[in-house]
Amino acid sequence: MRKRAGGNVSLPPLVVLGGMNKTIRRASVFTLLLVLALLVRATWVQFYEGQALADDQHNRRNAIQTYAEPLGNIIVAGEAVTGSARTEGSDLAYKRTYPDGPLYAAVTGYASQAYAPTQLEGIYEDLLNGTDPRLDTVVDTVTGKRADPGNVITTIDPAVQKAGYEALGDTKGAAVAMDPRTGRILGVVSTPSYDPSSLTDADTAGAAWKKLNADADKPLTNRALRQPLPPGSTFKLVVASAALEDGLYTSVDERTDSPDPYTLPGTVTPLTNENPSAPCENASIRVALQYSCNNVFGKMAVDLGQDKVRAMAEKYGFNDDEQDVPVRAYTSVYPKDMDKAQTGLSGIGQFDVTATPLQMAMVSAAIANGGELVSPHMVAQTTDSGGDVLEDYDENAGTERIISADTAAQLRSAMRTVVEDGTGSNARIDGATVGGKTGTAQHGENNSKTPYAWFTSYAKSDSTGEEVAVAVMVEQSDAARSEVSGNGLAAPVAKAMMEAALAG
Repeated sequence: MRKRAGGNVSLPPLVVLGGMNKTIRRASVFTLLLVLALLVRATWVQFYEGQALADDQHNRRNAIQTYAEPLGNIIVAGEAVTGSARTEGSDLAYKRTYPDGPLYAAVTGYASQAYAPTQLEGIYEDLLNGTDPRLDTVVDTVTGKRADPGNVITTIDPAVQKAGYEALGDTKGAAVAMDPRTGRILGVVSTPSYDPSSLTDADTAGAAWKKLNADADKPLTNRALRQPLPPGSTFKLVVASAALEDGLYTSVDERTDSPDPYTLPGTVTPLTNENPSAPCENASIRVALQYSCNNVFGKMAVDLGQDKVRAMAEKYGFNDDEQDVPVRAYTSVYPKDMDKAQTGLSGIGQFDVTATPLQMAMVSAAIANGGELVSPHMVAQTTDSGGDVLEDYDENAGTERIISADTAAQLRSAMRTVVEDGTGSNARIDGATVGGKTGTAQHGENNSKTPYAWFTSYAKSDSTGEEVAVAVMVEQSDAARSEVSGNGLAAPVAKAMMEAALAG
């Protein structure tokens, strides 16, 4: 619409309105994008990050929920070795208790209001706090109520556990006992131990944690399962197994081709024996085990070659990085890419060979069980609160043939000679057939530190037929260096545990 001449010209009203609509549309689109972005972020947090936030160990609500009611228990021989106690003045209503904490610490681990749970407490955390879906009843599903917690039934024999714990005493070491026929682990001991109860209360756990971690003896380390060390001469059983299975020698009583001393290939280093007067030159496997002849097994490993020794070691369980019992054990190692001199040293359990007490117990167990290794396990069953079985580990334990029955029989016979008339005399038990192998492993550069003392063995009651296999490692003791030996330090511990197992 135009005004008369001389007047102002104004824009059409529709043009102004059109501009306003464009601005509004842009603002609306921008606002909508902001709303959509907010919805996307909220959805992401709720459905994707929500579970991570809920599972965060620092989320106080999780601890409040976990300790709102008593936890389920870890059972040894029908008795709970864990418990729950009411707290006062805290939003965490209950805390974990351990009546015999240091005795069973290597089995139970700890459940803490402040730290992530370990050992069986950690593996079966959901079962023990009632959040395992298998525990839910129809009523629980409808009401959303947390289920009553379940229990963990262990294979541990309290007499065997106590015998090993008391026999190790103040030494730094570890021991494992197992039933060769079933794979049931009867004892898991690690010393020095600690009291898991000191870590359960959020108000005091921090100071206890700091003190335990500052301890040079590392009491929180489970030496039985999670500290592989050079096994020394106990590894000679693996080398002997390889030689007999390969046909390098057909009998433990066949003379070997073994000069004494034996010079490691490519070096001028002689491989000597602890007892220079021992009849180790060209000794049979029986005599070489009896006197722990390094020259015999060093040369035997070289003659076999590292690949054949490694193959046998791996059949026994070395180099297995998924060894769960159900606690995951650290890998016992037989190395690769060695020269012949290093292969010779590996034949006596030195160079870079390492093993846990669990691993060496498995070696004796397979030999004792006719050459078959039953999967070791320290949990028999898990159950709901009413005792109904959720999982049966005894029934599901696998069996693998490691060596032939003939090889196993020959090695058992040679191991008996070690105990009856050799370096393992401290493991003799009246009324039982006992076989074993001692080991003293070098420690530190040029063996500058106190050696490790080892003993691995089996025993069978002459009257009841009960059987057990045991491995013991003494890392450090108060004994003089000259008195450190597998027979002197480790064999008495094995004997105590074997006697307890056979008596049971």
